[in-house]
Amino acid sequence: MKNIFLILFILITSFGYTQTCNSVLRGTISDFHDNSTLENATIKLVGTNKIAISDKQGKFKFENLCDKTYQIEVSHVACETKTVTVDVRGDAYHVIKLEHHLEELDEVNVIGKEKKETATAQETVLKRDVIEQYGNLSLGDALKEVPGVSSINTGNAIVKPVINGLHSSRIMIMNNGVRLQDQEWGIEHAPNIDINSANQISVIKGSGTLAYGGDAIGGVIIVNPARPILNDTLHGKTAITGQTNGTGITVNTSLNKGFQNGWFANVQGSIRRIGDLEAPDYYLTNTGVKSDAFTVNTGKRTFESGFELFYSYIDSEIGILRSAHIGNIKDLANAINAPEPLFTNDLGYDIIEPKQEVTHHLFKASYYKRFKNFGKVDVQYDYQNNQRFEFDIRRGGRSGIPAIDLKLQTHTISANAKMDKNLERKYNFGLLGRYQNNFANPDTGVRRLIPDYDKYDFGIYVNTEWIINDDLIADAGLRYDFSRIDALKFYRTSAWMDRGYDENFQDLIIGSVVSGDVVDGIAPNASQYLTNPIFDYHNISAAAGMKYEFNANQWMALGYNLASRAPNASELFSDGLHHSAARIEIGDLRIDSERSHRISATYGYTASRFNVQAESYYNHINNFIYLIPGPDGIIPLIRGPFPVWEYIQTDATLFGIDLSADYQITQQWRANHKSSFIKGYDVRADLPLIDIPPFMTSNGITYSNSKWCNFSANLQSEWAFEQNEFPDEFNYTVPIADEDDIFVDLGPPPAYHLMHFQSEITLPIFKQSSLNIRLSVDNIFNTNYRNYLNRLRFFADDMGRNIRLQLQLNY
Repeated sequence: MKNIFLILFILITSFGYTQTCNSVLRGTISDFHDNSTLENATIKLVGTNKIAISDKQGKFKFENLCDKTYQIEVSHVACETKTVTVDVRGDAYHVIKLEHHLEELDEVNVIGKEKKETATAQETVLKRDVIEQYGNLSLGDALKEVPGVSSINTGNAIVKPVINGLHSSRIMIMNNGVRLQDQEWGIEHAPNIDINSANQISVIKGSGTLAYGGDAIGGVIIVNPARPILNDTLHGKTAITGQTNGTGITVNTSLNKGFQNGWFANVQGSIRRIGDLEAPDYYLTNTGVKSDAFTVNTGKRTFESGFELFYSYIDSEIGILRSAHIGNIKDLANAINAPEPLFTNDLGYDIIEPKQEVTHHLFKASYYKRFKNFGKVDVQYDYQNNQRFEFDIRRGGRSGIPAIDLKLQTHTISANAKMDKNLERKYNFGLLGRYQNNFANPDTGVRRLIPDYDKYDFGIYVNTEWIINDDLIADAGLRYDFSRIDALKFYRTSAWMDRGYDENFQDLIIGSVVSGDVVDGIAPNASQYLTNPIFDYHNISAAAGMKYEFNANQWMALGYNLASRAPNASELFSDGLHHSAARIEIGDLRIDSERSHRISATYGYTASRFNVQAESYYNHINNFIYLIPGPDGIIPLIRGPFPVWEYIQTDATLFGIDLSADYQITQQWRANHKSSFIKGYDVRADLPLIDIPPFMTSNGITYSNSKWCNFSANLQSEWAFEQNEFPDEFNYTVPIADEDDIFVDLGPPPAYHLMHFQSEITLPIFKQSSLNIRLSVDNIFNTNYRNYLNRLRFFADDMGRNIRLQLQLNY
């Protein structure tokens, strides 16, 4: 028996030692998109010293291989390195496809250069180093770095971006691929985005990206978080920022984990606590801020496919200047004409009425897949829940009950395809469906400004980009959008008749209020009508542009955008006292879609030491919607008389130029300049438009020295001219019984000049850690001024000097 096992052992081992390794592995390396072969690819058998290089036909060969399973690593210039498993059992042949498009690699790797969203549009990108300077401020504050972008404020905490004179519903804000839905129609509703979650922000003037929507008459703001690093890595940062004005603090921290196989996870959170702000001569009572924000995303990204889950939460409590609370029109007139606010206290952290409490949830789930010889397809679902409370100072102990209580929920499904088989001619197309529900709580005890409604949106688009030659690139697109709004709203019968709705909209009445009860149909003695307005809007949008490079230093871009925007709920249905605006606002059921025709031209010059860019535009908007003082003048309410403002439509024209320049004086010294000039007119009434930014110019000088731990110091001069074109018809006289009438001047404030300073240094702490110290001084000379686009300018000066110190640990 022992001899038999010995014989078997000898036979087996002899076979193993005499196994011949003469198998051949042949293959071809080709491009994933168009099947074109790739020359000079490096193919390595992992665990061996065998290496092959692909020939002109993309072919490679390994000889004298043993029959077993091999790991093959394939790399190529401008390609993502790829590892595949190959089973060799005799001669074998395999095709290995690589991604050969650099721009696609940008999606899965962090690179140093900025990534623009468009090819020919007027687009500016803010990178992380600029965004970090505004960690204790807002998105609207950071966007002022872009020429042509200003802000319309309600104090210093509620900041809405203004692009070339347009804001609110005319600006689309994208947060990590999700269109923000947060009652953006309100001029005092700030975007619900924590700027600390952003890694890059793109500002596109005009509707240059039809993939996101066709109604961005003013422009598109795209906020993107950091892209995952597909390596086994763990990194993060923690920043603490303190400020003297408001004696506040902001803490932000983030942690990012990446894996070589494509999995990633990121988490970020921030808290902000600011007390009452201070003007040069007094405290701005009740202007504190409490804000908590949190974002988390995870997923897996490879070249062929991937998915992402993203959640964002922000909860804010924002005080409104106490002196801005107006009981009636007489109080408003007295407050505006007073040299100082009517209410001033010492620094405090309690936020009382009037105030806003806003909570916003955003959830996104997306998936993408790449297909050979086609391109990339992605699908996405997102959900948003926006809860808004606005508290006023009310009688009878009801201040704790919000005067406005709105809950907006939005569901969106979208699908997009990118055909990039031919790098010189790309096509994108996609579609979108959205459902939105707004609930206006009737238990506020106040007539609801905005009614309950359901909104349905559908959109489909196609665009193309092609490289005509080495110097000329062009793009074009077309989009169709359908919107339906289905509302339930009560109208007073007297107002229904006065507005002429009985002639055009009588069929909208579904019930009547008689003696406090709702009955069906139209009752002759009704005090109110219950209506069910259902309006459909069909809009076409288009874009076309081209960019030509004259030489290595000079280029020019031309563009045309047709944008169409359906009216929002406020413009259609507003019907009551808007407490924070101290006025009665009236919508109009007859309002139709706006249509914008925007022509733009951009010239750029870039040299080793000098860069300049000039962006000009002309924007004609048919059926432009805006608020003006109504013919009813002033209406008495229980709280007193209030002015009546009404939404109307007209034709408007806006035109201007934005200029930016940068000059490297020496290796350490650099000068920069930016300025914006804009004019806006109501063409039908031959009047200037209200809330158009004045001429703004900013000039700065920077000293930097990389040898001093990347030290830099910047001194910036900001000059805002007086807006000399204002519709005087917006001023009014307040009649007071048994007293002299009071004239209320709402005209622009005087020009002002501010100086700002910023310095920073980065100290190495450990091998892979550093500490960045940033010191900023805003309004160095504590100058008294009032910003024309600050709605609280009627009651108080803007914020005085503010010293900010930020410590940021990168690890």
